Amino acid sequence: MAHYPLLEKIFYPDDLKKLNSEELIQVCHELREFIIDIVCENPGHLGANLGTVELTVALHYVFDVPNDKIIWDVGHQAYGHKILTGRRQVFHTNRKYGGISGFPKRDESPYDVFGTGHSSTSISAALGIAMGLRYNSREESNVIAVIGDGSLTGGMAFEGLNNAGTLHPNMLVILNDNNMSIDPNVGALKDYLLDITTSKTYNRFRDEIWDMLGKLGRMAPFARQYVQKIEASLKALFLKQSNLFEALNFRYFGPVDGHDVVHLTEVLQDLKGIKGPKLLHVITKKGKGFPRAEENQTAFHSPGPFDRKTGEFLSRKVTDTEPPRYQDVFGHTLLELMEQNNKVIGITPAMPTGCSMNIAMERYPERIYDVGIAEQHAVTFAAGLATQGLIPFCNIYSSFMQRAYDQVIHDVAIQNLPVVLCLDRAGLVGDDGATHHGAFDLAYLRCIPNMVVAAPMDEIELRNLMYTAQLQPKGPFAIRYPRGKGVHTSWRETFQEIPIGKGRIIEEAEGLAVLSLGHPGNFVREAALKLSEEVIHFSHYDLRFLKPIDKELLRHIFQRHKQIITVEDGVLAGGFGSAVLEFMADEGFTAQVVRLGIPDRFIEHGTQDELRRECGYDTDSIAAVIKKMLVGKILQKVS
Repeated sequence: MAHYPLLEKIFYPDDLKKLNSEELIQVCHELREFIIDIVCENPGHLGANLGTVELTVALHYVFDVPNDKIIWDVGHQAYGHKILTGRRQVFHTNRKYGGISGFPKRDESPYDVFGTGHSSTSISAALGIAMGLRYNSREESNVIAVIGDGSLTGGMAFEGLNNAGTLHPNMLVILNDNNMSIDPNVGALKDYLLDITTSKTYNRFRDEIWDMLGKLGRMAPFARQYVQKIEASLKALFLKQSNLFEALNFRYFGPVDGHDVVHLTEVLQDLKGIKGPKLLHVITKKGKGFPRAEENQTAFHSPGPFDRKTGEFLSRKVTDTEPPRYQDVFGHTLLELMEQNNKVIGITPAMPTGCSMNIAMERYPERIYDVGIAEQHAVTFAAGLATQGLIPFCNIYSSFMQRAYDQVIHDVAIQNLPVVLCLDRAGLVGDDGATHHGAFDLAYLRCIPNMVVAAPMDEIELRNLMYTAQLQPKGPFAIRYPRGKGVHTSWRETFQEIPIGKGRIIEEAEGLAVLSLGHPGNFVREAALKLSEEVIHFSHYDLRFLKPIDKELLRHIFQRHKQIITVEDGVLAGGFGSAVLEFMADEGFTAQVVRLGIPDRFIEHGTQDELRRECGYDTDSIAAVIKKMLVGKILQKVS
């Protein structure tokens, strides 16, 4: 491990405050190198954290945290914050099972004043905190929300800004503008921010006046305050548009260089004394200080292991002899369907690369819509397209689909529109933890009328379900699939229609039956192979559809078996196992039913294998439950 002479002396922000301005520059250098050294071996979010090093140091240098409150939007940029607030020595456990979280987390540290993980929440949370401080007569504390330009495209951010403008809290919003989210930023707001950022005339004039006033000594604070009062008219004069933020009653400052830590501390110190809602526009570069991350910002948003010196990725590339990732199967299949059916349209909220929709986007840019970080809009936009005879494939990560639940019900399901909802990263996703697990979609979708809910066991079934969804579209069709690889190396098979609501028999035997939904069916298969060595056999059924559930197949199963195990990659409360129990009760069957899936608690971070083992539905856990049930049955017969 490298040596960090200044950083190693900083355990908490009070240690940082002992340094002079020149030392702050060195701390920023060491902090950036420390983050690179850790993340190159222990994968995490790199680009955003490198881009906010100077901003993080300046915030902790100027403000008195945790008395002053810093809220990080999403949390992709909070590594520096964690390192400076008592977690440097355990930072190597970041995102590891039993280690610290990759996101701010209230029960991890008093410096994490608000838990994050999803975008566009910081302004609303900061406003709530500011008003709570006012209510408790503690308004002397500063509240700072740090939000990126990508997150600002989310409608919730503007709801917060609008409300704050009327409540007039003592609150600072820092807009971290790097012209990137995960993929390149899109939308009119991007162009607006770029206009502000690149207005050379305005920026040069403002900087010259500001520097001149700074030379006036004791008169400077008063002179600068006076200039701030007339600054709005200067902006209107030199910029193409009037300032959006000031229209919302925020005082706008900036843009400023987000990599000049000395200047940032001066600006923040000035803003500290100005009451009311304020917005500081900070220009940063995602991946700053690591050339490969600066050049390829999307790839280095959250890279796997990479060579510290060269920036080359160390993870093996998927070859033809390995199963592909589900997301890539989705991307290639969508392209094939678009080639066959000119009614097929793709929609993604700022994740074309993450969901592999970029594959089709390269061929059909006019038929793929990246709507920015706006899941609610994405779903209703898809509904609008569907009214015009089109078949939109709307791909949203399962965890993020929660944000569009009302739109799924109100705008899609009630109108019975043929929108295909593709829920990527369903189930336990791994290192990002509770905020990113797609644990709830089976439970929250199956209760919606008109909805078809399907989960492929493998990538061939994913292709066929996508094909089926666009053949004769009659209503909303949800397909959920996990993060990671499938199981087949040869998966580009001819499309086959899957009868809606029909499961399939994988294996039949006497005695016990295992019912699976989705990818966990492969764990059941592995358990069957493992137990066959002990001459233990059981039936295995892949239901494929949660809604409509295959009642004919279920009747067959309950007539043959009195011991049943259900396996799902979702919450047990209201999920697949619950649906089977409801069927049993409604139809008057009796059986011993054991449900395996995600228990009724939030699951923390770790690898997918570690978390499935913890929740008890990995291969070994399934095999153990089967043996336990069969042993119990044998003992009953003996007695």
